[in-house]
Amino acid sequence: MTRYESSASAMLSVLRRHLRKDGWTILRLSREIGVGEATVKRWLAGKGLTIDRLEAMARLCGLVLGDLAREAEDAPGELAHELTLAQEKALSSNIFLSFLFMTILNGVQPTETAADFAVPPRTMEAALARLERLALIDRLRSGRVRPLVDRTMVFRKLPLRSLFEQHMKRVFFELDYSAPETTYISEVVKLSRAGEAQLAELMEQFRGQVQALADRDAQGSALGREWIGLLGVMRQLDLSPIREAQWEFG
Repeated sequence: MTRYESSASAMLSVLRRHLRKDGWTILRLSREIGVGEATVKRWLAGKGLTIDRLEAMARLCGLVLGDLAREAEDAPGELAHELTLAQEKALSSNIFLSFLFMTILNGVQPTETAADFAVPPRTMEAALARLERLALIDRLRSGRVRPLVDRTMVFRKLPLRSLFEQHMKRVFFELDYSAPETTYISEVVKLSRAGEAQLAELMEQFRGQVQALADRDAQGSALGREWIGLLGVMRQLDLSPIREAQWEFG
């Protein structure tokens, strides 16, 4: 592989990561650009991809070629798309360690987290060293920290799902949903199995859009920012309370 081919491959890898983060599916890209899905797949695989086409897709993420080049130069290469069981077990052993990793994954530097939560320098250094040993982050010479895992990953294994069950679920279930400061959405629909799968994909796309919003907000907001929690859940409804209801109206 020539130096140019290597650089182009790294830039394409960065572009693919941004497209996933911003919720651009193959179907959505094909409709936006006006070509077939098979063509989009070939381009994203690096086949027949010209500079003009690369630039056109980069613009969909609000980027120019220079952005891709700079990020590719600093990028660690292809990011992992899921955690190993050992990594999840290590993260689940300490709530601060898992929280710190999530903040880094979402673009917040440890210095900002330390300032927000008054974390002592020795504690932060120990946590970062632990994440580095777990091959979850990379510390750059500039002092910044970057994740080695794609932020679009989903926690699928037991340890971190159990951690959420223990520490985070109550945060959402103890909310006063009648309070005006609580923003939530709720919907009831009837779907086939195929429809359920499409809904799950929509939820992942929305997560990518939320991450993109956070990135833009961090770069352009002159106001102070607060930590916001968001939970999206889908499940089959337990309809027994409705079936057992008295069908009488006064």
